Amino acid sequence: MDKSNDADLISKALSLTTTPEHKSVDDNVSEVLRTIREHLGMDVAFVSEFIDGNRQFQYVDSGIEGCPIQVGDAGPLEESFCQRVVDGRLPELIHDALENPEAQQLAVTRALPVRSHLSVPIYFSDGELYGTFCCFNSSSADHTLDKRDLEMMRTFAAFSGKQIEQHIKADRARKEKHSRIRSAIDSKAFSVHYQPIFHLERNGVTGFESLARFNGEPRRTPDVWFREAAEVGLSEELELAAIAEALAALTYLPESVYVALNISPNNIISGAVGNLLGRGFPLERIVLEVTEHAAVSDYAALASALAPLRKKGLRFAVDDAGAGYASFLHILNLSPDIIKLDMSLIRDIDSMPKQQALAAAIIGFAEQTGSIIIAEGLETESELETLRALGVVKAQGYYLGKPTEIGLAMELQNTHLFLPRHRPSKAERRPRSAITR
Repeated sequence: MDKSNDADLISKALSLTTTPEHKSVDDNVSEVLRTIREHLGMDVAFVSEFIDGNRQFQYVDSGIEGCPIQVGDAGPLEESFCQRVVDGRLPELIHDALENPEAQQLAVTRALPVRSHLSVPIYFSDGELYGTFCCFNSSSADHTLDKRDLEMMRTFAAFSGKQIEQHIKADRARKEKHSRIRSAIDSKAFSVHYQPIFHLERNGVTGFESLARFNGEPRRTPDVWFREAAEVGLSEELELAAIAEALAALTYLPESVYVALNISPNNIISGAVGNLLGRGFPLERIVLEVTEHAAVSDYAALASALAPLRKKGLRFAVDDAGAGYASFLHILNLSPDIIKLDMSLIRDIDSMPKQQALAAAIIGFAEQTGSIIIAEGLETESELETLRALGVVKAQGYYLGKPTEIGLAMELQNTHLFLPRHRPSKAERRPRSAITR
């Protein structure tokens, strides 16, 4: 074996583990094991994990036929070299196990067999002992092994440990996240609040946007709950549970009032939402909203999934228009019935000419394409009057009404805005057929 280029070997191994072909922790650690085994001329290299008093082989690389150990094999720690190396009863470098009295007491010394052996512990960044990084020869002893080889083992063990730690912590976090979302779904640890959408010309509520509110721990905003649900494969279950809860409001609200539901494009494309809404719900009183932040991978598939629902009266809305490029792509590709102006565009619009110009452009587009405009995030009377001047006749925001439970929402449905009607000048007047529905 040639051990003259240790630095080059480390550089080569680390570069191999960062190429696109070697992205997973399994590939990374396996590559490291193969490299160190070949470099030291060993028969077998492995990483073991200590689990409840047992030593389990998690990664194994072998250069011989009929490798005596396999991934998943396990046995008592006390009967292993690994435990004795960690507690100091065996040295990390053994030239010949048959010459070591402590090693001779272990059945594995002759069962595998083990002759030359190197082993170093793997510790995580918080000091937790994970297991060991080891290699051994079965056929012969090797008295050329030295401290430089042991340092090489430590370097590779540290790199492998970092990879494994990142993987394990990510897996633990994913499991905790899955458990948290699963519990929220099963225990129905959420409620639905409804924010009124006012028709400014008719001076009353025309619909409500349903908004989920979670009471589970840890406390976090709804967008975090839904994002984490998507990350662990529970997006469909959580969104459908929230939608089913929100649709209950239709029973209590007048037939002239609709309910808007926020939904992920993928859950429309999959047919899950269509199956739920197909259970006798009045589609003409339902609006599905897709936000600027929702990625759409296949507009044709989304449009196809929406088509039969829209044919039966369901309306489709693009939320957060003006907040970014994605919302304009949604609008151009999906021809929404409703375009909702983002609150970032509405905030201080009364004093921001550029925001007024962008809002006017979107409103003009809506008029030309037959979409309805709703302004979101309305917080002041001055903003309201500016929007009226621009031709907006539907709006929602804290100035008009905060999200509330269904009982208070039912009271809000009879609320009228006691605000002075804006009377536009002739220059301000224009056709409103597309935005007064």
